[in-house]
Amino acid sequence: MTQPTLVVLQLTGGNDMLNTVVPYGDPLYYDNRRTVRIPEDQVLHIDNRYGFNPAMRAIKPFWDEGKMAIINGVGYPNPNYSHFRSMDIWYTCEPDKIATDGWLGRAVREIDPKADNVLTAVNFGRGLPRALSLSGVPVASVAQLDSYGLLTSMSSVPQRQSALEVFSCLYADGWNDQGQLPTSEDEPLGEVLRYMGQTGLDAQMGADILRTALDKYEARVQYPNSPIAANLKGIAQVKLAGFGTRVFYTSHGGFDTHASQVPTHAKLWQEVSEGVAAFFEDLRVHEAADDVLMLIWSEFGRRVKDNGAGTDHGAGSVAFLLGEHVKGGMYGEYPSLKQENLTLGNLKYNVDFRSTYTTILERWMKIDAAPIVNGRFEELALV
Repeated sequence: MTQPTLVVLQLTGGNDMLNTVVPYGDPLYYDNRRTVRIPEDQVLHIDNRYGFNPAMRAIKPFWDEGKMAIINGVGYPNPNYSHFRSMDIWYTCEPDKIATDGWLGRAVREIDPKADNVLTAVNFGRGLPRALSLSGVPVASVAQLDSYGLLTSMSSVPQRQSALEVFSCLYADGWNDQGQLPTSEDEPLGEVLRYMGQTGLDAQMGADILRTALDKYEARVQYPNSPIAANLKGIAQVKLAGFGTRVFYTSHGGFDTHASQVPTHAKLWQEVSEGVAAFFEDLRVHEAADDVLMLIWSEFGRRVKDNGAGTDHGAGSVAFLLGEHVKGGMYGEYPSLKQENLTLGNLKYNVDFRSTYTTILERWMKIDAAPIVNGRFEELALV
């Protein structure tokens, strides 16, 4: 196996655990879900109590082959029901205070402390997830691989490079508020300006390298027509190009299903399942799946009782690990649906998300997890 690679897929909006890994053997599920439910005859059974949403048919073979770990009731103490705050907690591993440094940013700094490779981490999607944010850690964030880059309206490569050098020099030698040059590298403004200049050069360098992935890629698998499938295909193209990328990130949105949940949730999971299946098949036919681990997570789950059309923000959720070296199975106890075991009508968490991160970092990436997740947490026998 070559150097281990991590692919993180975020389900934004709060994925409903109960309609993802369905507790069809528990009558309380159907008592609470009068409308927003999966009929037992449609559930893709994985044992005599639980099964997958029928829209997850394309991903079920991972479970059947022992290459999927289901982490039940994943969450954190004192759950926050705001999307933004809960995501920040997952991004920074700081449940009790506001932080800016992302856990994956810290991991990338550990992998590549001198930032020798501007493509150690690549995000597919618009913007930069807080999870990857850390000063001095370059991350390429790609909306579309074939048009990624800075100053792309300039057709000439030397022209673009010259413009970027001017940009870099402008900021590296930038003026302070008094119209004077910073006198010291330690002066905050000077450091910020230099950082901006370096960021521009790093982004252009990454763009020029990334675009060559298209020429190196041989299409052997037909991907579905969905945004998440397009992002996963881009990840496969970069992975197969051999740029030394160790961390990939992408997301799929719309899981905030307060209304019209049944059809919306099914569509989203069909897109995720078919995209993930195509992605791993692509890696397998190129003999490149052996060193890839995928984490699928969401910032929180949904309330146990439906609202008649959908479900409201909850707490305990479910995460998945997929890959050739995953020890398949159920990890963590499935949260109880009994009223006395709920918190404000929500599933209690059973597994701290930082245990999941710790397991990935220690057992897969071979990195000391404590400084990255801000503490020592139990490892799971997932890989």
